[in-house]
Amino acid sequence: MSGAVRVAGGVVAGVLGATGVLHAVWAVTPWPLRTPEEFADTVVGAGGGVPPAAACLAVAGALGAGAYLVAAEAGVLPAVGPACLRRAGVRAVAGVMLARGVAGPVVFGRVSERSARFRRLNVRYYSPLCVALGAGAAVVAGAGAGRRPQ
Repeated sequence: MSGAVRVAGGVVAGVLGATGVLHAVWAVTPWPLRTPEEFADTVVGAGGGVPPAAACLAVAGALGAGAYLVAAEAGVLPAVGPACLRRAGVRAVAGVMLARGVAGPVVFGRVSERSARFRRLNVRYYSPLCVALGAGAAVVAGAGAGRRPQ
């Protein structure tokens, strides 16, 4: 695995992991926002508060799993389990993040019932971050595609 792929995998895994931790925090508090209503306006774009704790924890778990898969495939963390499953997981991470990033402005665009603040943040930050994470995961997945199964 090249150094650039290791760096890309480490960065993507770090951001996914940090985002997972933030989602876990949201299971109990709207931090860093002050109120559940402000959270709903900024992060969700609809509703009156933070989503149910189970939903926040499910997303946190998925992001944590994605972070591990990308890091392991990039050679940043020790790899556990079958290589083919790890590679499929990294491809899934890339696909989901790219789909969210590309579809975000369309799905949550002007016609959406989401708040204006959310739509603005989505176009400026949320969707571009998802595209970047998806592209980074795709680089890791592509680099692993040529290796022999372990």
